Amino acid sequence: MSTQPNPFEINTGADRLRSPAFVVSILVLAGLSAMILSRMGLALGFGLILIPFVFGYFTLLFSKPVVGLYTAVILSFLLLGLGRYIGGIQFGLAMDGILLLTYIAVIFSNFYTKTDWTPAKKDVTLLAAIWVGYSLLQAVNPEIRSMEAYFGGLRGSLYMLFIIPLTLLLMNTHRRLDIFLYIWGGFSILVSLKGIMQLMFGVDQWEAIWLESGAKITHVIFGKLRIFSFLCDAGQFGANQAYSAVVAMIISFVEKDVRKKFFYITVAVLGLYGMLISGTRGAISIPLAGFLLYFVLKKNKAVMIGGFFMLALVFVFFKFTMIGQDNQQIRRMRTAFDPNDASFQVRLENQKKLKVYLASRPFGGGLGHAGVKAQRYLPHAFLSNVATDSWYVLIWAEQGVMGLLLHLFILFYILIKSSYNIMFRIRDPIVKMKMAALTSGMAGVMVASYGNAVLGTFPTGILLFTSMAIMLNYKVYENNEVEVNPALRLKEINTNSGLIRKNQIS
Repeated sequence: MSTQPNPFEINTGADRLRSPAFVVSILVLAGLSAMILSRMGLALGFGLILIPFVFGYFTLLFSKPVVGLYTAVILSFLLLGLGRYIGGIQFGLAMDGILLLTYIAVIFSNFYTKTDWTPAKKDVTLLAAIWVGYSLLQAVNPEIRSMEAYFGGLRGSLYMLFIIPLTLLLMNTHRRLDIFLYIWGGFSILVSLKGIMQLMFGVDQWEAIWLESGAKITHVIFGKLRIFSFLCDAGQFGANQAYSAVVAMIISFVEKDVRKKFFYITVAVLGLYGMLISGTRGAISIPLAGFLLYFVLKKNKAVMIGGFFMLALVFVFFKFTMIGQDNQQIRRMRTAFDPNDASFQVRLENQKKLKVYLASRPFGGGLGHAGVKAQRYLPHAFLSNVATDSWYVLIWAEQGVMGLLLHLFILFYILIKSSYNIMFRIRDPIVKMKMAALTSGMAGVMVASYGNAVLGTFPTGILLFTSMAIMLNYKVYENNEVEVNPALRLKEINTNSGLIRKNQIS
C-alpha cells in the first residue's frame, strides 16, 4: 500500500490566502510598515525592518565567532568606499566594533569552560604586541602635538594585534581557510568589475563629487581617469588587485577541482587587469617580486630558470621596449622603470627634506603626525605638508629610524620564517602551495610599499595581517590534513617505519 500523500489533500501556501485570519495579519503588517515609514522616515523604517536580520547575525556570531573574522575581511573591502556615498559617519569604527564583538563572542562561546588562548600564543602574536607596545610608547614622544592625531595613528597598529590572535584562534581548519580565500577572491572580483565599469561608463555622481573635492588631482592624469573602484583610492585598488592576483594564481596551480581552479584563475586575471587600469605604477612590483619568491620556494631548477626568464621578459618589455606605448595604462606602468621620472624625483626630494628633519629625532615626529591624513589635525605642521607616499617613509617620519628598523625586522622575520617552513618543513603539497601563495603575496606587498602606503590600508592591511597568522600556523592545517587524508597518514606511517628500521640497523 502506497504511503505517498494524496497531492490533492496537501495544503499549499496559496491555500492560506483562504484563511481570513492570515489575510488580516498581512494587511495589519502592511499597514504598520506603511505607518512606520511615513512617520519615522525611510532610513529609520528600513532600520527597523533590518532588526530581525541583525538579531540573526548576532546569534550566528556568538555561536560561531569565526563569522566575525570573515565580517572584518568583508568590511575591509567596503568601509572606506562607503564614505563617498554616506557622509558624516565614521565607518572605520565599524571595524573596531566587529573585532571587539568577535573577542566577546570567543569568550561567550566558552562560557561554561575556560577559554583556551593557547593557539594564540605564537611568536607572531608576540611580534604584534611588541609593535603595539612601541606605538604606545610614542605617547611620550616629545614631538607629539596632537593626541587626537596620535590615537588615529594608533588604531592602525592595533588592528595587527587584534587580527593575528583571532586568526590563530579561529582559522584552524582547511574549510575555514578556504572560506577566507573565497571571500577574498569573491570581493576581489567585485572590485575589478566595479573598476571595469568606471573605465567603460565613467564614475557615478557620488564618485564625481569625491573627485571634485580634491581627489581629481591624483586620479585624473592628462585627462585620463585612474580607476579606483569602490576602494579608498587608485593606489590601493591597483596594489590590492595585484596582491590578490598573485595569491590566486599560485593557488590555481595546485587546485584540482575544475570549478575552484576557474574561480582562482578568474580572480588572478581580473586582478592583473585591475592593476593595469589603476595606473598605479608601483603595483607592478607585486607580481614581479611575488612570483620571484615563488620560483625560489619551489626549489625546482627547471621552474626557477623558466620563471626567472619569464620575469626577465616582463622587465625587458617595460624597461627597454616601446611596445604598446599608445596604451595609456601600459605607458604609465612603464614610467615605474624610469629612474628619471619626474614623480620619482619629487619623492627623492621629499625624502631628503625628511632626512634633515629626522636627523635629530630618532623616534620620529609623532605617530599620526605625518602625511596628508595629518593635515586634518595639524594643517600647518612640517610633517603633514611633506608627502610621504611610501609606507616605509611614513613609518620613518612618524616613528623614526628606530620604529622603521623594528617594523622591517617584524616583516622580514615573518617572511623569512614562512619561506623556510615552506622549503624545508611543510610536507603536504596543498598546504605548502597555499602557504607559498600567501608568502609570495606578502613579499610583493612589502616591495610595493616602498612606492605607496598600501600595507596598512584597507583591505590590504587586514588581508596581510590575517595571512601572517596563517603562514606561521601551518602545522594546524598539516595536522588536520593528516587526520582527514588516509593516504597522507599511510605515507607518514611508512616514512616513520623506514626511519625506525634504519636506526635499528645502525
